[in-house]
Amino acid sequence: MSQIPAPPVAHKKSCRIEQLGRTRVDDYAWMKDDNWQEVLRDPALLRSDIADHLRKENAYSDAVLAPTKALQSEIVAEMKGRLKEDDSFPPLPHGTWRYGVRYESGSQYPRYVRHAEGHPETEEVLLDADVRAKGQPYYAARGATHSPDHRLFAWAEDTQGSEIYTIRVRDLTTGEILPVEIENCSGEFTFSPDSKYIFWTCRDDNGRPVKIYRRALTASDDVLVYDEPDSGFFVGVSAARSGKWIVISTNDHDTSENWIIPDAAPEAAPVCVAPREKGLMYELSHGGDRFVIRTNADGATDFKLMTVADEAVGDRSAWCEHVPHRAGHYITGAICFADHLVWTERVNANIIIAIEDKAGERHQIATDEDAYTLSLDGSYEFKTTELRYSYQSPTTPRQWFSYDMQDRTRHLLKMQDVPSGHDPENYRTKRLMAKAPDGELVPITLLWHRDTPEGQPAPMLLYGYGSYGISIDPTFSTRNLSLVDRGWVYAIAHIRGGSEKGWNWFLGGRDEHKTNTFTDFIACADHLIEQGWTDAGRIVADGRSAGGMLMGAITNMRPELFAGVVAVVPFVDVLNTMSDDSLPLTPPEWPEWGNPLINEKAYDRIAGYSPYDQIAAKPYPAVFAIGGLTDPRVTYWEPAKWIAKLREYSVSDNPLLLRINMEAGHGGASGRFKSLDEAALIHAFAIWAEARSRQPEA
Repeated sequence: MSQIPAPPVAHKKSCRIEQLGRTRVDDYAWMKDDNWQEVLRDPALLRSDIADHLRKENAYSDAVLAPTKALQSEIVAEMKGRLKEDDSFPPLPHGTWRYGVRYESGSQYPRYVRHAEGHPETEEVLLDADVRAKGQPYYAARGATHSPDHRLFAWAEDTQGSEIYTIRVRDLTTGEILPVEIENCSGEFTFSPDSKYIFWTCRDDNGRPVKIYRRALTASDDVLVYDEPDSGFFVGVSAARSGKWIVISTNDHDTSENWIIPDAAPEAAPVCVAPREKGLMYELSHGGDRFVIRTNADGATDFKLMTVADEAVGDRSAWCEHVPHRAGHYITGAICFADHLVWTERVNANIIIAIEDKAGERHQIATDEDAYTLSLDGSYEFKTTELRYSYQSPTTPRQWFSYDMQDRTRHLLKMQDVPSGHDPENYRTKRLMAKAPDGELVPITLLWHRDTPEGQPAPMLLYGYGSYGISIDPTFSTRNLSLVDRGWVYAIAHIRGGSEKGWNWFLGGRDEHKTNTFTDFIACADHLIEQGWTDAGRIVADGRSAGGMLMGAITNMRPELFAGVVAVVPFVDVLNTMSDDSLPLTPPEWPEWGNPLINEKAYDRIAGYSPYDQIAAKPYPAVFAIGGLTDPRVTYWEPAKWIAKLREYSVSDNPLLLRINMEAGHGGASGRFKSLDEAALIHAFAIWAEARSRQPEA
């Protein structure tokens, strides 16, 4: 191990905050630029003293990890070798066309293409994102889709990483981009079924999607269709696959409301389906002459499906139960076809696809593996018996299938190609259960190389998230193989706050129960140590966004367990962020965490686990925090403040590193190759931190 250079020292400027009769002092509040909203649009506007500090932090991280440069390059080469450069995905049929996405060799971004059915030689390029990205430090295209009449192609693009999108439309007859240019969009939009309008979602000055506008494709002005009055609700818009309705959805984390516009009258005012009722969630899918409604109404914690005729959809008393609620069978979504209903259920952290035909006969698509992922791949067609889905597991590359729902046969469309080679037999995966302090059993998914002996402790990367009901599925990752091939065990802790074991699993890790998320993760680490998979001090914990909050909390609670902690865009300044209602996500997040502006119990609860506020004099492990300057979700100052305060209090000599991507936001570097650099850097840090933790003390 080389000599560690001295870190930058952030100056302290005391900021006293009085709130609900409580006082806290924030010495690093100065890192938040008062002009942060403008910085999202133009990073060059960042205040010079903050910019200087962030550059010093980046330089320090580079210096500390300089000995890993060769390792980083080696891992990047491995990851790139597993990536098929001229890759493509099975095209989806729509009428006489086939729409697909593919990559050219050497390209960072995809091409969106189409060809006539049975004639791949007629391919047209609808959008070459690689061309659009030239000269841009960051590029992302979202929502790329064609109009129902196949004459137009639209996409939303972001060139800062700030998630402020501009919608562009191409005429597929001439190939020209139309003068229609819709700015300040959240990235979500839809064509009307008659292809005459775009309905789009507008961001307000605080970065929240709160309005729906309609833009005629022959005009340059917008008509306001819906304006959300509650700053805690986010708005979106979509078109039903049946082609008969436009649906406006608005929701926070536990309440939703939907408004509909008929395809025959896209200029009509939207009509509310069921007025919002606190705690009631519902979403719509349209089946031609009826709506299928996924809802938690009447105590259906893991959701149920109800149906109602089009003309009665606004009358909740007319909704009829179709797929009843079953505890532990969490219904995650439903899709209607002309003659079939498809829905997905999560059971014991795995997915089942259920199918019902017009006669009411039901069957399922499932698998017998311990840990796997099934996912629906979408469809443009409504009148079809073809279902597209994918299968993958930690050991098995992704496979795309076409499934005939009528005769129940399937055929393989494509298997993910790993050019450098991959033999699933060289790897093992397993599902374990760890006992939480309150007796709940927490699933853990493991992946390791067959040459890594079981029962002999190995270095481990332990990943966790545990928020918003988001499940971390056991997918196939070519990136993780670079660790596993080096004798590491990769593990996912399916902790509360996610919905791996149903919606109650989520409810058991939110708001007043949030600390279950942290103790579940620690229970998983302890269990893996007890079972001989690893040792204390050989685990590197990894989490992103709200999972970064988890990283901060467990680092405060049990620092001795970890050789290192990776926290990417980490939500660690929870109390300050949840007390700042100008930030994009704060009001919508109050149902998840509580509102410390008005609720004393929420204040005290958040203060009791907020990673930034709970830092104390402890022997912290090596920490690597990564943020994005233009991130509107977890602002750059959260990891910057966290690392500065950790350095102030840590009583160990373990390095505390900060890297702020000055040209990206929440998703990190854009481009499929550029993103490999960050992934390799994280792996190299993990290997470096674990090796460092085993060095004898001087």
